[in-house]
Amino acid sequence: MGVTEPSYSAPSSGRAIRPNFFAPGDLLETSMHRRKFLSLIGGGALAAGILACAGDDDSGPVFEDTASLPASVPPGTELTIAGLSTSIQMKLSGLEQTLPFKVPDWPNLSAGPDVINGFRSGSVDLASNAGIPPIQAHFQGGINARIVSVRLTRVPTYVFVTRPGSDIRTVADFKGKKLGFSQGQAQGVVTLRALKQAGISQKDVQLIELNSPQFLTALQAGQVDVAPLGITSVYQYLNQYGKDGAREVKTDVVDRLTVLWAPGRVLANEAKVAAIAAYIPVWAKGAVWQHENPDIWIQKYYVEDQGITAEQGRAVVEASSKPLFPPKWDEAIAWEQETIDLLSEGGFVEPFDANILFDRRFEHLAAPAVAEEYRS
Repeated sequence: MGVTEPSYSAPSSGRAIRPNFFAPGDLLETSMHRRKFLSLIGGGALAAGILACAGDDDSGPVFEDTASLPASVPPGTELTIAGLSTSIQMKLSGLEQTLPFKVPDWPNLSAGPDVINGFRSGSVDLASNAGIPPIQAHFQGGINARIVSVRLTRVPTYVFVTRPGSDIRTVADFKGKKLGFSQGQAQGVVTLRALKQAGISQKDVQLIELNSPQFLTALQAGQVDVAPLGITSVYQYLNQYGKDGAREVKTDVVDRLTVLWAPGRVLANEAKVAAIAAYIPVWAKGAVWQHENPDIWIQKYYVEDQGITAEQGRAVVEASSKPLFPPKWDEAIAWEQETIDLLSEGGFVEPFDANILFDRRFEHLAAPAVAEEYRS
């Protein structure tokens, strides 16, 4: 498959070990604490950006829930917003034309570690991710990022799949196996929640620490036995390897939280704060538009951009939850706290209060922008 078979050291516990994808002289072969690993592997070429900023301290502003938001967006304001799918959504819906600021670029970054690096390098002002990247960013320090809007889902968004030829049929079969694991991404917490739900200790599996874009290659090469993939990637993978014995493993584990978040340097800029406040209702409307226009979205995004069939795209849409924008963030904060606690139990982060991750000045903006059925 073009990937060298990795070498593994025998783990003494369930703590993550890493395949040797890199030459011995490579930077990533230097000794480092396991908690810092994902701050280096996210985003290939972007790794240099994080290294250049490695000396930064967490010196952003202290945010108060009662702080006033600017009333209007100053002329000439720009926001660089990560997300190719979001840019497609904005163009197709026509909502891009309603933004009272300029978006000079929509960087094609979606993985949490890549977005964190984009925040560090100053190339990204705003991004949409699952709940775990803000936790990882807080633990790493240096960008003082905050969550500025929240979207909830009630159905699974990731599916576990096996390597070709695996004998795994259920989550119970994960015991003793090598699991693709991304500490700083939603897939990592989905894995930990699935293990906990099945009563499997983290010490009873081998967590192979990778960035999620590496999961496909690792599965194909047999370097991991199972890994969680996004639904679109599941179809792409099983189309190719299902005939060789790769299969889906059913679970009901939900990654409930999607967030819009920004680094402290952006939230310290009054003009950019005004632009974010103006963007949040549009962000919510865009998600509703996508949900209500499945035929357009399937053709233009899943078929033409993602390269899956219309039938598979429809299956993805039908398996997706309608977007829900809560008027209050209490459920989201509780979910984030549960995630922090779960990561803390595994020794991946130190425990802390989830409230520090949320800038509640923006709490009231998304829900009023959508119909009642899209609020929760």
